[in-house]
Parts: sequence; structure tokens; C-alpha cells
Amino acid sequence: MEIHIHHSADVQSDTIGDGTNIWQFCVVLPKARIGRDCNICSHCFIENDVIVGDRVTVKCGVQLWDGLRLEDDVFIGPNVTFTNDKYPRSKQHPKQFPTTLVKKGASIGAAATILPGITIGENSMVAAGAVVTQDVPVNAIVKGVPAAITGYTETFTHSENNVIASDSKKFSGPVLYSLGAIRDIRGNLVVGECSKELPFEPKRLFMVYDVPNSKVRGAHAHKECHQFLVAAHGSISIILDDGKTREEYTLSDPTLGIHIMPGVWAIQYKYSQDAVLLVLASHKYDSVDYIRDYNEFLAWKKSN
Repeated sequence: MEIHIHHSADVQSDTIGDGTNIWQFCVVLPKARIGRDCNICSHCFIENDVIVGDRVTVKCGVQLWDGLRLEDDVFIGPNVTFTNDKYPRSKQHPKQFPTTLVKKGASIGAAATILPGITIGENSMVAAGAVVTQDVPVNAIVKGVPAAITGYTETFTHSENNVIASDSKKFSGPVLYSLGAIRDIRGNLVVGECSKELPFEPKRLFMVYDVPNSKVRGAHAHKECHQFLVAAHGSISIILDDGKTREEYTLSDPTLGIHIMPGVWAIQYKYSQDAVLLVLASHKYDSVDYIRDYNEFLAWKKSN
């Protein structure tokens, strides 16, 4: 294989992997490192302290500034703006530029703006025109100004209030449970008995409320603890991820509950303004039982 560099490009680096194409009117400074099979489209600028992994696509009109790290299989859309100084002044530079990291398989849409020092998580998706001011979690889809999580990549979405999860692609047995409801003119009552409507005997409960719609709760797995979630009021979306398949459910009826088994990564988001989430847990709180890093979760799944 060979490197293809257009004759109009000014490429000063000799650390460029086989199979990489660098097109018209690009400038690559001497210390930049670019991996194999990359495609650097026309009118791009790459500074010295930049590392680009393998199979990365950088579309036209993008500047990669000092401190930027692009891991393998990243896609950068046209006219994406990276920044590396929160408070820039002419001819004044920080002693060290913060590291901005775009993790493996992430995609950033056209004309998005990325603030310095941010991590864009693996396999995540930044929508065109978004302004990213905070880290983007693994697999998240973010949109808007400032960017907020609106979904998760490669997620199977169940129809709202699908009581029996028969259309689940992976999770075996019922995930959604129907609770008993007693309705009359005085008001409604929801009843759940252990080992009948509830799949375990709770030892702990807590409620989550007043969550801004753009915020995400959960984002962890348990090694032993079971949880049972009910939207006591309002609506909430739940992501369940067993490391292979990702599914989304919506809770908006207090007569329905979701059983989250041990070894499942769970996220709660899209809280309505009036949402109240009731959580019943099979175990008392134990910090050792939590896995809070997604890559650690995947490693734990493989070893168990």
C-alpha cells in the first residue's frame, strides 16, 4: 500500500500510515501523527500535537488543533469546529492545551462545535450544528445548543407500554410487568405483591424527581442487585443494555414496572417535567455492587 498526497497539499509530517489519502490544499504540520487508511479531505489543517487513528475520515474545511486525539474509525463531518482554548487572546497561549478526545467509532456531524477538553464517547453521535459543552457518554446521540442527549445508537425501541416484551431481540422473559390497579370514584390504587407482580422482595426503595429533561440518571449496572422501576407520575425512558443488545422502553403508566436484572447496564432519561420515578431494590446499598464505567461493564460481562 502507499500514501496518496495531492500535489497541492503541504504535508510536513512523515508519520502517516499506509493507505491514507490527503487531498487538495491541506496543511499537516511536522509532528502530527496520522494512522492507516485515513481520508483527509480538501482544505483541512492539522497542527503538531494531533494524533489521528486508523480509518478516520475528516471531511472538508476542518481544523485539528493541538491537543486533539481522534481514535480509530472516527468520522468528522464538514466544517466541524474544534477548539483548544476557552479564553483565547491574540499571541497569548496556555502552557499546555487541554486534551480533546474523540473515542473509537464516534461521529460528529457537519458544522458542530466542540469545546476544549471534552471527551466524545465511543460509538456516540453528535448531530449537525450541535454545540458540545460537556462530555458525551458512550453510545449517546446528542443534538442542540447546548447539546443534550436525545437517544442512543443501535437501540431497539419498544412501543410505549408494551406490557409483555415478546418483541425483545435479546432479553429473555418479561421485562415489563403489569401491576394490579383498583379504580373507583375516590381515586386509583396500584398494588404489587412480592413473588406475584413483583419479581423479588425489595429491601430498599428510593424516588427520583425534579430531573431536568436534558439530564441522564443511572448509567450503571449492578452485579447482584435487582431493581424494579415504576413511573409513579409522568413519563421516563429506560435504556437496557446487556453488552450486546440495547433496548429502550417508555414508562408513563403507574400500573407498569420494569425489572432490571443484575448484569444489565441501565440508563434513565427523557424525564417529563412532572416525572417521579419509584425504584425498588433487592439489596441494601453497596457501592461495590455498582459498575459505573461502560468499558469495565463490558469486560465484566465477558469474564462472567
